[in-house]
Amino acid sequence: MSKISWWRRGNCRLAGVVAIAAALASGLVPAQRPAAPTNDVVGPSMVHASGVLSLAGGKWGDKKADAEGLAADKANHPDHDPGSLFTVTRAIGARQLWKHHDPAGRPLTGSGVTVALLDSGVSPVPGLDSPGKVVYGPDFTAGGVSNTGDQDDFGHGTFMAGLIAANDQPSKKDGTAINLDAASPAAQEGLAPDAQLLSVKLAGADGTTTVDAVIAGLAWVVQHRNDNGMNVRVVNLSFGATALQPYQIDPLAAAVEAAWRSGIVVVASAGNDGPSANGLADPALDPFVIAVGSSDPQGKVDGWGHPVVADFSSRGSPDRPVDLLAPGRSVVSLRVPGSTIDVDNPAGLVAGDSSQRLFRGSGTSEATAVVSGAVALLLQAHPELTPDQVKALVMATARPLNQTSVEAAGSGEIQLGTALDAADKAASKDAKVDLAGAVQSYPTSSGLDGVDPGDLSGSWDGARWSGARWSGARWSGARWSGARWSGEGWS
Repeated sequence: MSKISWWRRGNCRLAGVVAIAAALASGLVPAQRPAAPTNDVVGPSMVHASGVLSLAGGKWGDKKADAEGLAADKANHPDHDPGSLFTVTRAIGARQLWKHHDPAGRPLTGSGVTVALLDSGVSPVPGLDSPGKVVYGPDFTAGGVSNTGDQDDFGHGTFMAGLIAANDQPSKKDGTAINLDAASPAAQEGLAPDAQLLSVKLAGADGTTTVDAVIAGLAWVVQHRNDNGMNVRVVNLSFGATALQPYQIDPLAAAVEAAWRSGIVVVASAGNDGPSANGLADPALDPFVIAVGSSDPQGKVDGWGHPVVADFSSRGSPDRPVDLLAPGRSVVSLRVPGSTIDVDNPAGLVAGDSSQRLFRGSGTSEATAVVSGAVALLLQAHPELTPDQVKALVMATARPLNQTSVEAAGSGEIQLGTALDAADKAASKDAKVDLAGAVQSYPTSSGLDGVDPGDLSGSWDGARWSGARWSGARWSGARWSGARWSGEGWS
């Protein structure tokens, strides 16, 4: 989960641009290369014109969780590890959903659903390297050119991809596939193991990106969501910004709302600023999207049955609370050897993992990826659901946390079994959850606060992607023009 701050300089105020909503709806992307970062990352902090901003928030590794996963043989045992993919998928009901089938007779493992991941890329490590598993969209670190794949030199995107859709494709000795719900705990299976991933690369090895890259990435996904057999129904945004303006005039809010209106469920991180947070991160602050906070099992493998809100998880406000929680404390996913996160955080290696494939991290980034995978399962089962209906469904069926405020925990911890049951009953007209009436009617974002777009300037001031750096870059209000991408122009 990254934190970025809006800065005001003189009489110039950062705002959206008139053309954003229309451009996003039509899928237009910038023809030019995104602006280069203006801030240099120096050691553990980043220098900005206004001073030094220290890093804080999520972290990699957890000795207590490592110790829980170790047995007498000093090897990691996923069924004893509170953050393993086996434990997490079991805890929120995904492994039970894998035993169900969609109308076409396929197990509910994410088949036919594409999840777009706007992040630092996805490297084809084991578990994400099967043919067609990852579709590579544009690389906005290189000006929006075609993305060829093996490029997550930061390591964040691959970690999130593993949580969403890792699939070791386990099989018997004779090569016969094993049903995923019966796979060994040691098999790395994300929430939606058969979902496809669309990687849109926004950050390079230093974890830096630009605001126009984020908005252009969303625009590109909206335009190309059904290209080449894809079916993008979910966008994962495991990052966020601190906004000093209401969402109604916020450019990122305008961008995510355009994606939402196009039929894509946008899942966004609440933030990693804990109880001291001044509201949710942007774009999670937009009330249309699903804002995800992190739960914490308190170091126990059975702790997900009665979790607490993680101390780092940002608290919302009465006007915009967190929507729901998902596992985000000390969870395990896939490592990119030699990546920035890998090199800078040796404590992230999972103790006792002889394969050296696994890494452990904490943050609302991780919780967001868990929810994105969960939503993919529900949309495979019920592709007719709108984004508003999906949000209503997961919130109405979440398990509340005792003695916890709505601002911190929202509706509670996501529970896929009850969500699927409610969706099935709604489809059969035996609904306890009124999905037909699930239509959000909040004021929409214009992305414009009345300032002449030609006079806008500002900067994004950086902080972190789940404990690592995300430094800022300037942008100015400019109309998106050109659509250099076509359906056959990328692979």
